[in-house]
Amino acid sequence: MTSSSLAVACSGYTFLERAQQLAQHLALPCLGQVDPRRVTDVPVVLWLDDAGLALQMTGRKVPGPVRAEFVSGKAGYRREHGGGAGQLVAKAVGLKRASEPLHVVDATAGLGQDAYVLAGLGCDLTLLERSPIIHALLADGLARAAEDVHAAALVARMHLESGNSIDWLRGRPGPLADVIYLDPMFPHRDKTALVKKEMALFRPIVGDDDDAPALLAAALEKARYRVVVKRPRKAPTIEGPAPSTQLEGKSSRYDIYALKALP
Repeated sequence: MTSSSLAVACSGYTFLERAQQLAQHLALPCLGQVDPRRVTDVPVVLWLDDAGLALQMTGRKVPGPVRAEFVSGKAGYRREHGGGAGQLVAKAVGLKRASEPLHVVDATAGLGQDAYVLAGLGCDLTLLERSPIIHALLADGLARAAEDVHAAALVARMHLESGNSIDWLRGRPGPLADVIYLDPMFPHRDKTALVKKEMALFRPIVGDDDDAPALLAAALEKARYRVVVKRPRKAPTIEGPAPSTQLEGKSSRYDIYALKALP
């Protein structure tokens, strides 16, 4: 998504200075105080209001905002009523096999939902997100969650870094984590499938992760025990070594590359 198709805006004067600073940081135009329903010259805005930072489509009758949310909604429900170590992502990371808390690098953090599940199960997380726009959403969500009595202890285990994940992994001597977790954007070819509003917004901004093979190779060099790759259930594996094993759910699959036994 080009700068001409994305701008920063806010709901009121209270947020104007922050909106201007964010726009300058991201090299995006700032529309100031506007109503997204009345904006016609850009299709999406980074929107600041009293609920935090969001991606919001403009115009009438569009889906609601997308935020990095850890306090309420699905993340809050999973925190209170989640499936514990029996969840598929927890099994893939190997929590039942580990005798001590694991350090996990989530190298494709997105909005941090999988990382938040793992933090709730006792993992320490390093989050990498190379899109400056998604990074800004995630940073805002973590900051808001840090002020919530129920979420603060979990997000305290989540440490957000900036930069390209491949460069970050390759630029540091390994091993960097017990487990490195990847969920690269998969090319969407089914034109008839319903796409979640998050993906509809993310894909023009992030694009497909065509360098996923290089990211997998870097992860395999820097993980201590295993690399876990989340894929759509019927998607091919990432080009490179074959996974040691796979865990399959209703819509997703976890390809597990075991390097050595978990402690």
